[in-house]
Amino acid sequence: MAFPPVAFPLLVLLALSGCDGGNILVFPMDGSHWINMKVLLEELHQRGHQLTVVRASNSVYVPRTSPLYTAVTIDVAGRWNDFFQLIEELIKNLRQGRTMHRQFANMIYEAHSVWAAALSELLDDEARIQSLRDSRFDLVLTDPAIAPGVILAKYLELPLALNVRWIQGSEGHFAMAPSPLSYVPVPGSGLTDRMDFFQRVKNVFFYALVTLQQKILIEPIYGALCEKHIRGGCDINSLLQQADIWLFRTDFVFDFPRPAMPNVVYIGGFQCRAARPLPAHLEDFVQSAGEHGVVVMSLGSLVDAIPQSDAEEIAAVFARLPQKVIWRHKGPRPSTLGNNTLVVDWMPQKDLLGHLQTKVFVAHGGTNGLQEAIFYGVPVVGIPLFFDQFDNLARLERRGAAKVLQLVDLSHGFQSSLKEVLGQDRYRRNMRRLSELHRDQPMTPLDQAVFWVEYVMRHKGAPHLRTRAYAMPWYAYYGVDVGLLLVAVTTIPVLSAVALVRIVCCKKTRKHKAKQ
Repeated sequence: MAFPPVAFPLLVLLALSGCDGGNILVFPMDGSHWINMKVLLEELHQRGHQLTVVRASNSVYVPRTSPLYTAVTIDVAGRWNDFFQLIEELIKNLRQGRTMHRQFANMIYEAHSVWAAALSELLDDEARIQSLRDSRFDLVLTDPAIAPGVILAKYLELPLALNVRWIQGSEGHFAMAPSPLSYVPVPGSGLTDRMDFFQRVKNVFFYALVTLQQKILIEPIYGALCEKHIRGGCDINSLLQQADIWLFRTDFVFDFPRPAMPNVVYIGGFQCRAARPLPAHLEDFVQSAGEHGVVVMSLGSLVDAIPQSDAEEIAAVFARLPQKVIWRHKGPRPSTLGNNTLVVDWMPQKDLLGHLQTKVFVAHGGTNGLQEAIFYGVPVVGIPLFFDQFDNLARLERRGAAKVLQLVDLSHGFQSSLKEVLGQDRYRRNMRRLSELHRDQPMTPLDQAVFWVEYVMRHKGAPHLRTRAYAMPWYAYYGVDVGLLLVAVTTIPVLSAVALVRIVCCKKTRKHKAKQ
């Protein structure tokens, strides 16, 4: 289904209202977050904006040179190899039913520490900072999963736009919108918006855990950075709440309905586009599947290979299917691989998901892949591995568009899960329904994102969209002071009346005793 005809006049209006060649300072996060950011940067560049990207010296994904932007490279001490080794170790432990909470907490602490140290070094470099000031940027666009970009915007006193779903240790809504724990699931809980009593208890527990992690691990790191470089100090939550626009990489087709704020723009699926023709060799392979169709499998950009024993089991299941299979896998070639399975190092995932022959997407549950599955209407067999993937897949499973399989259950559950999604049409119907809802918008999510970035630049910020609630003390926000006043107003007259009655009664009692 194409975007409705009403989009055309809106897009014309959008083109006429765009600002002329803004100058944007971009502070992205590496990995799959960069893949998202790059889509937005390509569109901004195409519309005539000048981009400067702050990148790490050891970045794997963000190149030093690009026709899209000018790079500012800063030294960051962390090593990507350590991260990939941790991912591999995590997958092995999940396969055996074990978790690695402590190792992940240490990794989070180290990541924020090295980025804070890198930003502090940049802010101490007067020549480089003066160069940034002289560039006269109109806006800072950053991914707040790491906070240096937010602090740099404050330091340079520039308007701030966030390309966001995640902030440091939590989901962005929890920093700036009411989040009732009775129906808003906390990241990591694996819950939906329909919770029974014990699930609500679990949700509160996870909220306390996430808040404690934020207070103990992350806030002190950036608090020290603010104390050193920001006049009067600051805290990272307050800086996030001062952002002009939140470009949220989700929508309420994918996510559960919840309270939001006027400066939140939902751009879920903004990286999606119409499918393009496949390369000839892939098109021939897909067409050879005939009426059975194709299964596509990818575990995302961070997982090059799974343990060999798992790969052997997956390949054996694929070999028994009548469908053809295209599998992104970089490990050793499994000995159980069937003739119906094509193993590739890279695949045009969007174009494959948009192909009419694709029947099921076997995925790890990353936000990008699931939003693409929704856009193209392809049901999912999900194998969550880490981060937000458990929660993401819980959302699709709740809507009947996915079957979720834990890695520990791979041996006895993969084949049955795959056959269930392939054989029961309800999964495809439900996903197509989600696709129709997602596509039925007056303008594309990417156009919305660009419009609001340009809006902030045109108006030198958007403080009129920020709520006053952020500046209120907690007792005023929750009405504790008003409640105490009401209690006092209603209680004092009652107590006074009781006291008066007791005084009168006591006098009568004393007179009665005196007469006796």
